[in-house]
Amino acid sequence: MPVAMFASSILNKLDGVLFRFKNYATERQDFLPLDLWSKKMRTLRTKINDELSNKEIKSILINTLKLSSRLITKLKAAENGIMLNGKRVTVRQAVSEGDILEINIPDEQSENIVPTKMDLDIIYEDEDILLINKPHSMPTHPSVGHFENTLANGVMYRYKDTGFMFRAVNRLDRDTTGLVLIAKNSYSANLLCRQICEKRLKKQYLALCTGKFINNSGVIEEPIAREKESVIKRIVSPDGKYAKTEYTVIKYKDGYSLVRLYPITGRTHQIRVHMAYINHPLYSDFIYGKEIPGERMRLHCESMEFIHPNSGKICKFTAPCPGDFFITA
Repeated sequence: MPVAMFASSILNKLDGVLFRFKNYATERQDFLPLDLWSKKMRTLRTKINDELSNKEIKSILINTLKLSSRLITKLKAAENGIMLNGKRVTVRQAVSEGDILEINIPDEQSENIVPTKMDLDIIYEDEDILLINKPHSMPTHPSVGHFENTLANGVMYRYKDTGFMFRAVNRLDRDTTGLVLIAKNSYSANLLCRQICEKRLKKQYLALCTGKFINNSGVIEEPIAREKESVIKRIVSPDGKYAKTEYTVIKYKDGYSLVRLYPITGRTHQIRVHMAYINHPLYSDFIYGKEIPGERMRLHCESMEFIHPNSGKICKFTAPCPGDFFITA
């Protein structure tokens, strides 16, 4: 091959590599300049004890602090991401007893979420988590037709001066009320999402269901899939993903039952689909039951239990049931 043709071939390949790298960096944001990250920073300080002494920092980040590989990559790129006794170090650095390991986690900022002033019913807040009691008629995330009236809009307004990435650990439907857990930084988001995958984050719901149950308690294990030609509706299908819901009937009155539900898995519309499957759809569920004019579906996330991402303590929070639940415990 002539030298000119060979050189041209190499340059074309390099252009392709650079183009793919730019796209990758834009999507992942792992290698973006620090000025594109939010100014908000979460700092973790660990005093090295005898158990951690002589270990490499990478081992501590993965096994002790439970950081993801993606987050570690960001820390390595950040100017002061990984500090030992006030000096920047690499993850291969070994530590000694008494050393102070400091991790400064830069955060990203949500784009295209309009900050909207609104009242938020805050159940609990600290440096890592925010827990809100969401009202009905409010979506969790923006979508077509809902650009400024969602929970995300309200939370972004609360932190409009600091820079914030909206990370809802759980999502509630528009008319579902109750607890929504929000991770305030990528560190807490990583640990809380891991708890969901490991089924250690537990949620408990209240629902008004149609009809009288034959059994006062039960377990529904039926796979759930998206219905063909529908973006929203889900159905029980052998081709679906595994789903499990436990329930206990609390009270029956005038054709409706107050039921406490424990979703073991977290499929879209899981409670609504499973209740409809056993012929007890939720009150005024316009997708899986019968809509009642002027009435909303009654489903409420009343409690949540998880391990705090920083303290490691077990946390349990509750949200009071809305007043329009016409059957109470």
